[in-house]
Amino acid sequence: MDNSIILKTEGLVKQYGEGENKVMALDNVSMEIKRGEFVAVTGESGSGKTTLLNVIGSLDVPTSGKVFFNDEEITGRNDNKLSEYRRRYIGFIFQSYNLIPVLNVEENIVLPLNLDSTRPDMAYLEELLELTGLKSKRRSFPSELSGGQQQRVAFARALIHKPELILADEPTGNLDSKNSHEIIEILKSSIRKYAQTLILITHDLSIAAQADRIFRMKDGILTESEGTLK
Repeated sequence: MDNSIILKTEGLVKQYGEGENKVMALDNVSMEIKRGEFVAVTGESGSGKTTLLNVIGSLDVPTSGKVFFNDEEITGRNDNKLSEYRRRYIGFIFQSYNLIPVLNVEENIVLPLNLDSTRPDMAYLEELLELTGLKSKRRSFPSELSGGQQQRVAFARALIHKPELILADEPTGNLDSKNSHEIIEILKSSIRKYAQTLILITHDLSIAAQADRIFRMKDGILTESEGTLK
């Protein structure tokens, strides 16, 4: 594994409200993630996990603190630069699949490239369809797919632009145990094959136990677990 740091946060704070209504979604969060790592973040609902992922992915702006990607500070960039950062380097996978109903599997996967006026690498698209087991479903529409298949489409869509960093927020939250296991295996296979880094939020400790490192969020405070749950 390349031991260089792909992502670093310094003293991230995200505050909502004032006075008695103040909520610290992120409370002085600092972390370093090495290139190629699989990192799990666990914690109860409302602990700040999703806020952290959104700030790292520039979907939200911290009250204070800094985010560095490949040694370059991301915080403070204008909207165009942040959009470029997300588009070029980040792959987002959410609990909800967010597929476009009128587009088939292949069209949903390449949609981010079409929105960016970029032609897909067809050989890479075939690799993703093979990796996710969707080759026979490429002309199917979301309504014709199971939940597990829809999440695979969302996964392939997140990877189509070859991101260096994958941010996954409860990607198995709507799936049964069999599909959850398959999705995690696909994710692990992808980060190995394409030398990617994965930060995954999960309530499932059996999934967290497969990560290289585990962090826990509680009341906006991030701590790293001693060792892993393996």
